Amino acid sequence: MPTTPPAPSTIRTLPSWLLGRAAARGRSLVAEALAREGLKMWHHVVLAAVADLGPLAQAELGRSVLLDPKDMVGVLNDLQADGFVDRAPDPKDRRKNAITITAEGKRLLARCTRAAERANGELLAPLSADERARFLEMLTRISGVTEEGAPGGR
Repeated sequence: MPTTPPAPSTIRTLPSWLLGRAAARGRSLVAEALAREGLKMWHHVVLAAVADLGPLAQAELGRSVLLDPKDMVGVLNDLQADGFVDRAPDPKDRRKNAITITAEGKRLLARCTRAAERANGELLAPLSADERARFLEMLTRISGVTEEGAPGGR
């Protein structure tokens, strides 16, 4: 297996560089876990958002997960073709489609959630339970994400 060359010494101690490396490793672990369930990362994000927020308009869904509208169409087409979401006229505005998760989508999301949790457990395996809790609290603070999941700030 090829190894990544070390970063220059002036870079490898920067928190931003270390966070980037940790994030890349975490994304890789989660992507592999989701792939075993037949799902890609953005498909998982969108499916989770529909489960949390749905039914909701496609444009609102895209804004909620910060996904470009062109990309959202492709993701939703895939999810709908596989029977994981439904599109139907929005009762609030018949010109729009409301997206809802199907029963099969809920089952897939539950499996993918467990797979992502296992992958994140692998990522954080070098830390004790107390260190994990402290790390997640600190990471939440520096990320600027509020408890509701939206970008926040101080």
